[in-house]
Amino acid sequence: RDGVVVGLSGGIDSSATVALSVRALGPDRVFGVLMPEKDSDPKSLELAQKLAKTLGINSVVEDIAPILEAAGCYRRRDDAIRELVPEFSEGWGCKVSIDALTNGGINITSLIVSTPEGEQRKVRMPLQIYDAVIAASNMKQRTRKQLEYYYADKLHYAVAGTPNRLEYDQGFFVKFGDGAADFKPIAHLYKTQVYQLAAYLGVPEEICNRLPTTDTWSLPQTQDEFFFTIPYPAMDLCLLAYNSGASAEDTASATGLTKSQVEAIWRDIVSKRRAARYL
Repeated sequence: RDGVVVGLSGGIDSSATVALSVRALGPDRVFGVLMPEKDSDPKSLELAQKLAKTLGINSVVEDIAPILEAAGCYRRRDDAIRELVPEFSEGWGCKVSIDALTNGGINITSLIVSTPEGEQRKVRMPLQIYDAVIAASNMKQRTRKQLEYYYADKLHYAVAGTPNRLEYDQGFFVKFGDGAADFKPIAHLYKTQVYQLAAYLGVPEEICNRLPTTDTWSLPQTQDEFFFTIPYPAMDLCLLAYNSGASAEDTASATGLTKSQVEAIWRDIVSKRRAARYL
């Protein structure tokens, strides 16, 4: 292959990946694909464009909303949500969250909706509704990957994957979506290492200071709210400690968590790895 295609989201992982690719191959052999849709934070596109300009790479903006509309992504998701909140309609916001693992040891999934006036409501999600909502939202990641491979085939380039070690280890990616790639250059790096690498490679400070977000839902949502249950610095330490055979007591001291909370997080790591191994 003659170069690399990277899907640029304005987040730290894709930014570090594209900056690393430029350092390895030069800007003329790296191509960025920016793929916003109607639920995307406008800031994400702005930061991705700033990064492409900073690195001097060629890039293209592909608004994937029309593709998602045609495939029924938004309609299917909203139909599932209306089984829980019948009045959910145009102008409302939504996201999915899990109650913090450290508050009880069990992940309880909830739907959070917001009216056009800003009134929020939280409803526990039955499995059937959760599966339907996630199945629809996963169309976003798979559509983006389809476009990345279109440009990779057209340019005779390879697609670079952007998952970090937390995501790769725990299965926080969509099969045949953001999990699909020809190579994954940061999959061995903890999230804190990705931030360090990005800063070293000259990624703009705005991106390096930005909290990780899924950028999938119309309401703001952090990755720990949706999947990891605790912020990435503590999750990095818990995963590192588990991989290194450290004691729960030492891990609790390093993270500011209790021993029982650390043990609950470790159980969650083991559980998620069972799914990640298949993915």
